[in-house]
Amino acid sequence: MSDFVIIPDASSDLTKELRERFHIPDYIRGTIYYPDGKEYSVGLDWELMDPVTFYTSMSGRKTLYKTASAQRGDIIAVYENQLKAGKDILAVTLSSALSGTNQVCHKVAEELLKKYPQRKIIIVDSLRYSTALSLLVIKASQKQQEGATLEETAAYLENIKHLIHQIGPMDDMFFLVKTGRVSNFKAFFGTLIGINPMADFNRKGLSQVLGKFKGKKRAFDAVIEYIRGTIENPQEQIIFVAHSNREQAAQMLAQRVQEEFSPKEIIINHVGMSCGASIGPGLCAVFYEGRDISENMEYEQALMNEIIDNQNN
Repeated sequence: MSDFVIIPDASSDLTKELRERFHIPDYIRGTIYYPDGKEYSVGLDWELMDPVTFYTSMSGRKTLYKTASAQRGDIIAVYENQLKAGKDILAVTLSSALSGTNQVCHKVAEELLKKYPQRKIIIVDSLRYSTALSLLVIKASQKQQEGATLEETAAYLENIKHLIHQIGPMDDMFFLVKTGRVSNFKAFFGTLIGINPMADFNRKGLSQVLGKFKGKKRAFDAVIEYIRGTIENPQEQIIFVAHSNREQAAQMLAQRVQEEFSPKEIIINHVGMSCGASIGPGLCAVFYEGRDISENMEYEQALMNEIIDNQNN
C-alpha cells in the first residue's frame, strides 16, 4: 500500500468515528463567524455547540453564521505534520466553485514542497461539498486500502467525482441562496409553506435545483424515483442520508432507500457546522454514486420533469 494520507477539509462532514474507520488522520479546519462577529475555528466534531442547538438557532432565519476559507497557517500545520512523518498527501477539498480553500491549499503545497522536495502533495478539487465530499473521501480510502498509489487514487477521484449525486428536499432555500450554493435559484426562489425544492450537483460544482414538491410524501416519492433513474450498482454501495436537524425524516428516508435499493450500508449523519452554516435547517438528502452527471444536466432535468409529470397525472 502506498505510503500516503488522505486529508479532507471541515466541509466533509466526516465524524470522528468515520475518520477512524476510514483511516483519515487529520483534516483542515474552517473558520466560522458568529452573528456578534466573533471568529472561531470550526471542526467536524461539534466542539462549539451541538447540532440541534446550532440548527435551532437558525430557525426562522433568526441567526446567520458566516464561514471563510481555511487559514493558511492551519493548512501548513496539518500538512507539515504529515510531511515530517514521511507521508505524502492526497488532499480532497471543498468545491472551488464555493470556496477559495482549494486555491489556498495549492499555494501551501507549492511552498511546502520546496521545504520537503522528497515528498508529494496532490490536491483534488472535489467539485462537491458536505456529505458528497464524505463519500469521495471514503471511496479514496477504499482505493488506498486496495493498494492504489497516491497518483492512482487521485486519478480515480478525478474520474468519479461527477458520479456522486445528491437528492432530497429542503424546507427553505434561503441560506443556500444567500450564500450562492445554488446555480439557478431565480426560477425557484420564494418561501412557500410545505414546498420542498430539490437539487443535484452540476459539473461546475454547484447545486442545481431540478424541481419542487408540495409535502414530504411527494418529495420522498420523487427522491426514490430520481435515485432509481440515476444510481448504479446500489447493492455494492455505502449510501449516506444526511440532514440538518431532520432526524425523523432522515430515518424515514433511509428506510425507504433500504427497502428499494438494498445498499451494502446506509449511514445517517448530520450536515456538519462548516456546511450547515450555508445550508441551514431543513435538509434531508441522499448521497450516492450513479451515472455521470450530464452536461448542463439535460438528463437529470428531463428525469425530474418526468417524475413531476407522473405525480401530476
